[in-house]
Amino acid sequence: MNAQEKRLYEAKAKVLKALAHPTRLWMVEQLGFGERCVCEFVDVIEVDFSTISKHLSILKQAGIVEDEKRGKQVFYRLKVPCVLSFMSCVEAVIESQAKAQAALIA
Repeated sequence: MNAQEKRLYEAKAKVLKALAHPTRLWMVEQLGFGERCVCEFVDVIEVDFSTISKHLSILKQAGIVEDEKRGKQVFYRLKVPCVLSFMSCVEAVIESQAKAQAALIA
């Protein structure tokens, strides 16, 4: 692997690491339905504002979401909606694994 390839794989790993948390995965899927205010996530997830902001900051640094400040509120949206296609692929892997496990039991 040359230096350029290594940088590309490091960048890919950064995106995957940003997604590697259940709350962030949920947030990304919610943003697939449209932009959301930080306050909406706080109300639904029932954690403090700073925790939500940290999760969104990680997603933003990875290039998955972008934000827009409107007055005192900050709204987030998916920067690259194709990330939702990846979620479908992950679910297909889970389903495949479940079938393989079921076959072992049968």
